[in-house]
Amino acid sequence: MANQDAAFGMKPVRMIGGAPYSGGQSRYRIAADYGTSIFQGDMVAAVTGGTVEVHADAGTVPIVGVFNGCSFTDPTSGEQTFSNFYPASTDAADIIAFVIDDPMVVFEIQAAIAFPIADLFGNFDIVYTTAGSTKTGISGAELQVTDGGTGLTLSVKAIDISQDPANSDVAAAHTNVLVTIQNHLFGIKGAGLA
Repeated sequence: MANQDAAFGMKPVRMIGGAPYSGGQSRYRIAADYGTSIFQGDMVAAVTGGTVEVHADAGTVPIVGVFNGCSFTDPTSGEQTFSNFYPASTDAADIIAFVIDDPMVVFEIQAAIAFPIADLFGNFDIVYTTAGSTKTGISGAELQVTDGGTGLTLSVKAIDISQDPANSDVAAAHTNVLVTIQNHLFGIKGAGLA
C-alpha cells in the first residue's frame, strides 16, 4: 500500500525508554528581523548572539531542539501574538521561540523516499522538500534518506519505523520514521551504523 505524502517536520511521540512525551519545552530567543521563517516541526540551531535559527539542510551546527511555536509583539498592531510559525523578518525585540529541547525525545518524521529497515540506527539529515505552511504553521521538512551514514554531525538517528498504518510501508516512498536528534546541543548520540 502506498504511503501518504504529507510532510510535517518533526513531531514528538514519546521518550527514549517508552515513557510518553509530556509536552515539555523551553524558551529561546530569535533575533529581530531574522530573515527566514521557522515552522512548527523545524529543527533549530544555536547561533552567535544567543539566539536560535532554523537548522539548514546539511547543517552541522549543534541542534537545540524542535520549534513548537513562538510569541512576539506584533510590530504593526502592538498586540502580543502567539503563532505556530515565525514569520520571516519580523521586526520585534521580544521574539520567544518555544523549543522541544530534551535530547531524549523521540520524533516522527516522513522520509523523502522509501526508508528500508536496513537503514535503522544510521544517522541522517533533513531536507525541506516543500515550504512550511503559513496557514497551519506546519513544517515541510522530511528525512533525507540518501545522505545516511555514520557522521556525528548528521541531524538525526533513525531508531524505528512508524506504526502509523498510512505511512509504515518500507517498500514505498514517504515512510514515516522514528528518530532522535543525533547532533544535539545537549549531547551527541554517537556514530551511526552504516
